[in-house]
Amino acid sequence: MELNCPHAQTTNDRRRRRVEIVRALSWATTILAIVFTTPVRAEDANAGAVSQKEVQAKLAYCEVCHGVSAQGFNGYYPIPRLAGQQIAYIENELAGFVEHKRTNNIMFNVGHVLSPAMITALATNFHDLNPKPLGGAPKELVPTGQKIFQEGVPDAGVPPCASCHGPEAKGNEQFPRLAGQLYPYLVSQLTNWTNERGENNSNVMAPIAHSLTQPQIKAVAAYLNYLE
Repeated sequence: MELNCPHAQTTNDRRRRRVEIVRALSWATTILAIVFTTPVRAEDANAGAVSQKEVQAKLAYCEVCHGVSAQGFNGYYPIPRLAGQQIAYIENELAGFVEHKRTNNIMFNVGHVLSPAMITALATNFHDLNPKPLGGAPKELVPTGQKIFQEGVPDAGVPPCASCHGPEAKGNEQFPRLAGQLYPYLVSQLTNWTNERGENNSNVMAPIAHSLTQPQIKAVAAYLNYLE
């Protein structure tokens, strides 16, 4: 009979072996799924955590542009000081870059890959730094700038800067620290507030920035530049 021929027997043996292999692989897959279910779920629960090593690596990356100890960098484009900055402010500004409320392609690329946990860790580390200001602003402008910061410009409807940023310009939660900030950076931001940040990003500062003259902007920036 055909079923008794050697070729048919060999074929049947091969089929049985294939079935056995498939069953074995199926059982192995099931066992691995059971074994690894608990560890995977635990890993998912900790997915938002970041190690100190990862944070330090990111901080070193940030310092390439923002300077040693995040004190800022006076390059062709002034890069702001982040040291001592308010945590909530840094978190909000990074969100602003990611959401294109602030226009900066470099910071968009940096911000959109950071997890919420990493952003908070970086903001906290920056907040705890306190290097000396770089300085460099025209010192003759400091007295006028101090007066504007403390008293505002009543004739132009500009309130004292200290009323929001604090008497020492160290900020408060979402109001940023201005003490020790780079002089050219402050001048640029206040002069080009609409272009740099967008009208919707700060309804408080937009009218104030627009009401300050260029000499007034330079004076208050010079005063803030030297504050520790």
